[in-house]
Amino acid sequence: MSNLPDWLVSIIVVFYPGFAGPVITEYNGYAEADYVYVAPAAAGRIVEINAEEGAPIAAGAVLFRIDDTHQTTALRAAEAQVAVARATLDNLATGSRAAEIDVIRATLAQAEADQRLARLTLERSQNLLASGAVTQARIDGDTAALQGADARVAQLQAQLQVAELPARDAQRIGAEAALEAALAQADDARLALKDRTVFAPADGVVDEVFYAVGEVAGAGAPVVAILPENSLKALFYIPESDRAQLWLGQEFAVQCSGCPDGITARLLRIAPSPQYTPPIIYSRAERTRLVFRAEAEILNAAGLLPGQPLTLRP
Repeated sequence: MSNLPDWLVSIIVVFYPGFAGPVITEYNGYAEADYVYVAPAAAGRIVEINAEEGAPIAAGAVLFRIDDTHQTTALRAAEAQVAVARATLDNLATGSRAAEIDVIRATLAQAEADQRLARLTLERSQNLLASGAVTQARIDGDTAALQGADARVAQLQAQLQVAELPARDAQRIGAEAALEAALAQADDARLALKDRTVFAPADGVVDEVFYAVGEVAGAGAPVVAILPENSLKALFYIPESDRAQLWLGQEFAVQCSGCPDGITARLLRIAPSPQYTPPIIYSRAERTRLVFRAEAEILNAAGLLPGQPLTLRP
């Protein structure tokens, strides 16, 4: 039959439908890619782009960099705040500095010496009072001097005790909270600085670069589109009459112009509701107009390109 002209075969089929042999079921569609669009987390001016359209890219490679002058300055300021908060907490935890405590101790030693001298002077005056060598006014003056020396010693002892104690709990808790806030601010600044360098999330091929060096990219605006490996899928439409005969996971043979043999696809999804071509007349005669959109994962897409027409056979 392969030697007969096509027009003769068509005439014979009209009168003898079985003459053409078994009907081969096939669906037409095209290849579609799931691109990865890489965008910065925050707006900024692009200072470097390392992606070229059509060139392969490895996961983790630097795609582009955004100006980070502001973020670098913010990080230095945050780290300085951490240093201040940590020093404040250390100072409250350890009490006064050693030099300050030494000054208080030296002053206390002098006050204790003055106290001893005042006590001896009062005792001597009291002994001379009996012989009439001193007056009662002298005794009163020496007593007041001793009382003043006692008060000075007590004051310095209390001051030394306070200087050697750590800060009160409320002060320490406040200083600890200030340090935690400064550390969190530094972490946030560090992450913001890190986000200014954008890396490739997956292996693939750079499909398109949307910006040039010097342009300002908005937050979330794609700068580079990557076609990852094994990201192609086949989109095709199933007639209403074939819908019930197909199942998820079913494999199809894929054919296309110039493609190698052995390409297959696995059915991933069938639309739950049909699409149609007008007019919409839900009768037995018009059901053939209903089709269901289907997606199939292409398992070995070597040589296929996005948008390429495909033919799928169960």
